[in-house]
Amino acid sequence: MQDPKLSLRVAPIVCGLALLVAGCSSTPKDPTVNWSVEKISAEARDEKNAGNYDKAVSLLEKLEGRAAGTPLAQQAQLDKAHAQYKAGDMAQAQATLDRFLKMHPASPALDYALYLKGLTAFNDNLGIFGFLSQQNLSERDQLAAKSSFESFKELVARFPESKYAPDSRLRMTYIVNSLAEHEVHVARYYLERGAHVAAASRAQTAVTDYPGSPALEQALYILVRAYDALGMPQLRDDAQRILTLNFPQSTYMSQGFKRDTDPWWKLW
Repeated sequence: MQDPKLSLRVAPIVCGLALLVAGCSSTPKDPTVNWSVEKISAEARDEKNAGNYDKAVSLLEKLEGRAAGTPLAQQAQLDKAHAQYKAGDMAQAQATLDRFLKMHPASPALDYALYLKGLTAFNDNLGIFGFLSQQNLSERDQLAAKSSFESFKELVARFPESKYAPDSRLRMTYIVNSLAEHEVHVARYYLERGAHVAAASRAQTAVTDYPGSPALEQALYILVRAYDALGMPQLRDDAQRILTLNFPQSTYMSQGFKRDTDPWWKLW
């Protein structure tokens, strides 16, 4: 005769196994399992165009695996990076592009990969039209800006005739000006707090590293003020002479810093 207590102990185990089997049987199947690579590519494109970037990335990952070793797989990688970029997932986009550049150093799409890497490192939608969102890259991540600059610089150097080169040059100019503006922001901060050595150091960096930037005028004025406060008349006079020579209409010496003025990157 079967032990009733044993039956009670076994029953939950049997029920548990039944639920597990039922759960496994209800696991959704991959709808793309019988799709051709052409169909996956078309579906991914449609999802991407519709702004469904997560779905597009998932499909492009499948496409990359199934078309491995073909130009279609390379294109899938680039499309995935672009979808990740559009979704705001800059870290993943960067990782995808780094992998592409490592795997395909002779790809005919290398210029586009470098351009997209520059955009993802830029890490925002400012571009040359920063005034639209009233933001200034000089107050943002300087390491990201420098990384972006290096990608655009490599593109322009290696592919000067690329269709992405003109926009890359504009963005390089924007980044350089922003980095110079950053140095001036910091220099002015130190100047206004009486840290004249630090102010002179940061202003000198702006003058030396970014000589053609719009921030040069302020940098020179900060040097004049800082050297004067430090009791260095020769360096002060040299900085003032360069300021007057390069900016004969400058009003800094007579009016100082202007409050509530528009930054260099605002076009109107």
